Amino acid sequence: MFPITDDKFRACVERLMIMDLGTATIRQICSLAAELEKESGEPMIHLEIGNPGLAAEQAGVEAEIKALTSGVANKYPPIQGIPELKKAGVNFIKAFLDIDMPEKGIIPTVGSMQGSFTLQLLLAQRLKGKDTMLFLNPGFPANISQAKVLGIKTESFDIYDYRGAKLEAKLEEYLSKGNVTGLMYSNPNNPAWTNLTEEELEIIGRLATKYDVIVLEDLAYFGMDFRHDISVPGEPPFGATVARYTDNYILMLSASKIFSYAGQRIGLVCISEKVYDRKYEFFEKFYEMPAFGDAYIFGVLYVASSGTAHSAQHAMAKLLDSAASGELPFVKHCSEYGRRAERVKKIFEDNGFHIVYSMDGDTPIADGFFFTIGYPGMSSVQLQEELLKYGVSAISLVSTGSVQPGIRACVSMISDEESMERLEKFLQKFNADHKG
Repeated sequence: MFPITDDKFRACVERLMIMDLGTATIRQICSLAAELEKESGEPMIHLEIGNPGLAAEQAGVEAEIKALTSGVANKYPPIQGIPELKKAGVNFIKAFLDIDMPEKGIIPTVGSMQGSFTLQLLLAQRLKGKDTMLFLNPGFPANISQAKVLGIKTESFDIYDYRGAKLEAKLEEYLSKGNVTGLMYSNPNNPAWTNLTEEELEIIGRLATKYDVIVLEDLAYFGMDFRHDISVPGEPPFGATVARYTDNYILMLSASKIFSYAGQRIGLVCISEKVYDRKYEFFEKFYEMPAFGDAYIFGVLYVASSGTAHSAQHAMAKLLDSAASGELPFVKHCSEYGRRAERVKKIFEDNGFHIVYSMDGDTPIADGFFFTIGYPGMSSVQLQEELLKYGVSAISLVSTGSVQPGIRACVSMISDEESMERLEKFLQKFNADHKG
């Protein structure tokens, strides 16, 4: 039973050869949690991995089955995307962001993970001297790991103390050096669930244009800032995006969370017309394709996977079309995460914890897929380790690039009353043993 002893915990860590708990990957923490469950004989509360906690949208499943039975399984998919998907992507972005995208700029990828990996590679090649990615932290740990694997230089800073107008001077500090090729962030933010304000997006867009930086905006949790209801297609309010403030943008959309379609690994890279058409001397020599978009599709994606699964493209097209027509109320379906987050936050706060990233300007953050939690007197790694011993698995904020002490909590796997009650039991025991 939990809590387990220090010795048993250390033995599990050593068996898995985890060198540093604070910077361990999400999948390493999942493996450790599985070992701890065996050791204790009791299931843990899993806050570490963002698996969808809702059923996959049936419209996608049916469209994929139909595509498979029609015979697409024996045909390589168009790397640039099937026509139906490209049109659906344009319609979805217009309906919910009120942004005009060219069809050629809608490109399917094997999830946003492949999108961000391949885009970082190309961005680091486009101009001599622009060889560095800038990350607004906290962020998804895998994105910085991707840059590391690719051998790309990185810069980053924690936005905790640089919200609002303060963001401009901090960005100037980095971008004015001239070496930054791309700037990446998620909005809503993974892990903090902060949302960049219109003021902040305008600052990012304006400086991206000024310093010739391309913004990678990850919209994996699109529509999940439930303080603003963007659920009616074609009508304001529309989703927040940097695309209103610069032409130097690439958006990434994913089916994983908004449609609970993570298992089929389908996402979209959405390249602005200006970025797609821009020609580079290096691309002309290296790929024999001078335009950014062509070099991306036929130079990089081709060798990375030879395309995104044919049937999954048909599923994504149907999901996007159904959402844009109003037939699929994906925002309403995802709002279940907000309900869970409100409940889980209260359980933590009732037991001595506090929200780390708690505000967007003067407004409390939304309740949604993630949030961040701290405990008095504990560093990120101390808190992560102690919670693991008490049956609660989470990742450290250290791994997200944050300099604030705490952990990331994902509510997707806490789907029933029994899980809520076990979480409360574990945290009550934790607080009783640790409060000063």
